[in-house]
Amino acid sequence: MRKLFGMPEEEKLVNYYPCSNWKGRVPRQGWIYLSVNHLCFYSFLLGKEVSLVVQWTDVTQLDKNATLVFPESIRVSTRDTEHFFSMFLNINETFKLMEQLANIAMRQLLDNESFSADRSLPKPCKTLKNVSALKRDLDARAKNERYRALFRLTQDERLDGHTDCTLWTPFAKMHVVGQMFVSNNYICFASREEDLCQLIIPLREVTIVEKADSSSVLPSPLSISTKNKMTFLFANLKDRDFLVQRISDFLQRTPDRPCGLITQSENPSPSTPPSLPPSPPVLGLGEMPQNQHYSPNLPTAKKGLLQIYQQDVPEELGPKVTREKMKEESWNIHFFEFGRGVCMYRTSKSRELVLNGIPESLRGELWLLFSGGQNEMATHPGYYGSLVEQAMGKCTLATEEIERDLHRSMPEHHAFQNEMGIAALRRVLTAYAYRNPSIGYCQAMNIVTSVLLLYCTEEEAFWLLVALCERMLPDYYNTRVVGALVDQGVFEELTRECLPLLYEHMQDLGVISTISLSWFLTLFLSVMPFDSAVLLVDCFFYEGIKVIFQVALAVLHANMDQLLSCSDEGEAMTILGRYLDNVVNKQTVSPPIPHLHALLTSGNNPPPEIDVFELIKASYEKFGSLRADVIEQMRFKQRLKVIQSLEDTAKRSVVRAIMTESAFSIEELEELYVLFKAKHIMSCYWGASSTAAERHDPSLPYLEQYRIDSGQFTQLFSTLAPWSCGLHTNTLSSRLFRLLDQNKDSLINFKEFVTGLSDEWMHLHHSGMYHGDMTEKLKLLYKLHLPPGMFTVTETLLNRPWKECNSVILQCFFNLLEQNISIKTTTHFCVVIQLQEQFIEMCKTLYNMFSEDPMEQELYHGIATVASLLLRIGEVGKKFTNNGSQKTEGGSGQSLVSKALAEAQLETPPATAAGSDEEAKDDTSVSSYSVVSAGSLQCEDIADDTVLIGCASGDVVDRRRGSVPDADWSITFEQVLASFLTETSLVDYFEKKHDIQSKITACKSLRAVERQTSTSSDHDFSLNTH
Repeated sequence: MRKLFGMPEEEKLVNYYPCSNWKGRVPRQGWIYLSVNHLCFYSFLLGKEVSLVVQWTDVTQLDKNATLVFPESIRVSTRDTEHFFSMFLNINETFKLMEQLANIAMRQLLDNESFSADRSLPKPCKTLKNVSALKRDLDARAKNERYRALFRLTQDERLDGHTDCTLWTPFAKMHVVGQMFVSNNYICFASREEDLCQLIIPLREVTIVEKADSSSVLPSPLSISTKNKMTFLFANLKDRDFLVQRISDFLQRTPDRPCGLITQSENPSPSTPPSLPPSPPVLGLGEMPQNQHYSPNLPTAKKGLLQIYQQDVPEELGPKVTREKMKEESWNIHFFEFGRGVCMYRTSKSRELVLNGIPESLRGELWLLFSGGQNEMATHPGYYGSLVEQAMGKCTLATEEIERDLHRSMPEHHAFQNEMGIAALRRVLTAYAYRNPSIGYCQAMNIVTSVLLLYCTEEEAFWLLVALCERMLPDYYNTRVVGALVDQGVFEELTRECLPLLYEHMQDLGVISTISLSWFLTLFLSVMPFDSAVLLVDCFFYEGIKVIFQVALAVLHANMDQLLSCSDEGEAMTILGRYLDNVVNKQTVSPPIPHLHALLTSGNNPPPEIDVFELIKASYEKFGSLRADVIEQMRFKQRLKVIQSLEDTAKRSVVRAIMTESAFSIEELEELYVLFKAKHIMSCYWGASSTAAERHDPSLPYLEQYRIDSGQFTQLFSTLAPWSCGLHTNTLSSRLFRLLDQNKDSLINFKEFVTGLSDEWMHLHHSGMYHGDMTEKLKLLYKLHLPPGMFTVTETLLNRPWKECNSVILQCFFNLLEQNISIKTTTHFCVVIQLQEQFIEMCKTLYNMFSEDPMEQELYHGIATVASLLLRIGEVGKKFTNNGSQKTEGGSGQSLVSKALAEAQLETPPATAAGSDEEAKDDTSVSSYSVVSAGSLQCEDIADDTVLIGCASGDVVDRRRGSVPDADWSITFEQVLASFLTETSLVDYFEKKHDIQSKITACKSLRAVERQTSTSSDHDFSLNTH
């Protein structure tokens, strides 16, 4: 692949497939190559070569469809074009792999999380033909993600394997067919029939694993016992001995196992402490700080806020209390039959009890169980308390936002009208912001967390928040609420499928995108009375996001007739707002809590009340067919659209921010931004010198998020800058990079990059390379040859005895300067001086700059004249600056630097005959000119065949002869400008306007130019090409 498409060594091929790429209605048979960062296609038929390269980060849509024109094809869309591929041997496998790679690219755009291969992936038991290690890695990742999502496990849980089996269910007195899953910390079971039975057994709870005797009725049984005296009987295991051995291996590595644990073929081993999530550093073993902010003795560390502020129930609520007691009894019976805690059998009966409402006394426990938070809390004892101590007292942007929102979190609830509730909320939010700085804090987290604290202790609320933000609502609460926007797009797609008439009308009004964001971000808690919304949270923790989609669709369906008659967005919003305000929970035993939103939207004739249980029931009856895997597929499609849309928004924001300060057009700035971002992203996965986290900070303004280093800047500069300096280009770009890098962090953002191309110096607002006049271009060139720490000398003209100078040369200089600056002997002004060594470097830059110009001969003659004049001006200035001090050895007009220049002069080979090879001339030769030192020339000595070069760079100066630059010699920019104005060829060169559009086009096609072209005999479609 690298040979065909010119990819570097760092680009890794995942897999390749034979297929056809359609151009119009003509298929081109070839091979599609899927690498970590690119989709590539190559075809060579009938002497015609076709090559295609698409970056995954440019993909905006990925579809698998079948039409009459494109039978069973995959469509890959970018902002500019669409590509159709078909005739795959296994289109489903190919499409799933493409989805994975596109997802990795979107994650890179979202938070700069680049792909890293799994080094601990076990070797396959048998060699798999045409399957690369990366393909196995990605397949394993896909299985891990499905496994973790199915059982609500943590992100570091890795599936070791799965096998078909049966599970004896004592509550149903039957064997249930399904699959057993074994990972490093859990044994799980899922029935083949959905919702029939699900089981999660943490290895930390296991006490005995033993093989029972096989029989014709119960072949290959395996019994697993736990600490809470439950025994689970599996059977019909294909390779029971190997399975037991794997479980034994994991048990030996499981921390906190009981001492009397007995397993087959197990050797006791010391337990190891649980590893904490890769978050902030936590205190080591035995380092318990003096708790200043959090203590296990705090009331909120033992109970939920509702229990602490429990009020007497009014007599009129007596029947409701009785119903609540009946719910508690139903759950107790369920616990007796199905078990309690993490090892509970989860069946359709569990869902039925959840839909009927979880009792308030059990709500915190069951939320923690169904979300998977209980497992994390059990394996990380003391983590929350340690985190609070580290986080509290630190002032960050997140803590400032938390403080601002604390008193806006359910202010109508009495639990948050005092310091105890507010302090608990502060600790939980601050601890999580410290644990996960990539999220930090986002509005809506305060509302959700305050509800969690009503029913849970602080530690339980913290782990529930972890489960919400990191597993159940992925990317919901980052800086750009990407996850909520993705689900908003999914909701629109579901509305189009389920309620097509309403969808068309709502799209015209633009309502769906307005209403759904707040519904999803707060799980309806901010738009529905609290007692009703908390029942939806019950269902959410058991069912996941699908129940939120179901209820949202049910709300639209219930109001369809009214919404279809709406004429504007405001009317539709009012209808939906009033409907949600009147969704009530008639079974609640809590005192009524005023709903602020309802107080604002209720009219004189409020609509009838809607029972929340009826709403939930209707959502399951009408839209209960939604499947989690279908939702995930829809999320993928929407994620591509949302992230690329956010990237476009970021681009427009950046362009708007700098368009008034740059002479480039909007279109040019947008294209430059695309090139700049592509260079940043490419460097992240092709071995950048600094990490991605250092380069991309999502908390920064869009303008400063992407940054590049000196090497990447040089690459862009060499293709975009109008000054082509041959081998000297890298030196020039490095000088410009140092000039632009004002904060000295060795990185520049997009604004600084555009400054280098268009603006000469950010705070002067002058135009440089592309849009400046001759003065501005020369000023930039001049500054590029000052030291990186540019120094400025403030002095007066009276400091130099200019009146004593009667030289004809100085008189000529003053005449030339007349049109550019005014010199008054009594005025103070800022003079930026250039020393002789820097002047020589500038001459070298100019020499390389002119080497490819059509007016090469005239420009060399002009620069020779100017350089000679400037050297003499510097000599005269030095003499008067020294004010009569002893002259340097060498006499009049011949300083040490002149000797150095003469000794370091470069000779060119003799002129060759016409038509000879141009390759005889290297970068330091100048056609047929003889190169001499300008310091030894008078004006009349400069002939048509000579040009000033100065000396070589500091690395190649011949120090052996004692030639060193003269430290007393200097010139100013005004002197340089005046000297350049004497030569028409130089004036014409620097006044010439340049078109950056052609440079941008060339930069875009650079990959195609660099790509190596293969002949038909070179084709090798084996994995060895990668």
